[in-house]
Amino acid sequence: MKHEAVFRFRGHLAPAIYRSVLPELVDMGRTRVELSLEDPGTLALRVRAVDISSLRAALNTWLRLINVAKEMQEIVTDG
Repeated sequence: MKHEAVFRFRGHLAPAIYRSVLPELVDMGRTRVELSLEDPGTLALRVRAVDISSLRAALNTWLRLINVAKEMQEIVTDG
């Protein structure tokens, strides 16, 4: 893969977000996505792609998934 982006999200919700989005890990063809907990408070997202447009599309998807999972966890824990 020619292009790569790595994001790390820190916070107490990292394990719950990880469990929430883990089922979405599937082979996307032109991209490879790795999701891991580096430690109990750090979620790491690594996206690799053959071209920049595939990288952008995958990042849009994964950053949105992570954001929605975070918002839902906040609603559940506040409610």
